[in-house]
Amino acid sequence: MSEQEQHYTVVVNDEEQYSIWPTGRTVPPGWKSTGVEGTKQVCLDHIEQVWTDMRPLSLRQQMTAA
Repeated sequence: MSEQEQHYTVVVNDEEQYSIWPTGRTVPPGWKSTGVEGTKQVCLDHIEQVWTDMRPLSLRQQMTAA
């Protein structure tokens, strides 16, 4: 199966950082599925739309509290 045919799942961690993971493989500890699946490009396009602030959640919270 070519990379373009392989399906991926968009995953997110507790710091609200996004990545893709091959669909059907167990999601690593500390990450959870967002429910978005598709080709690599579909998943990367989704991440580009939703991950607008690259700072980890803990840093954003710390900066807001300061």
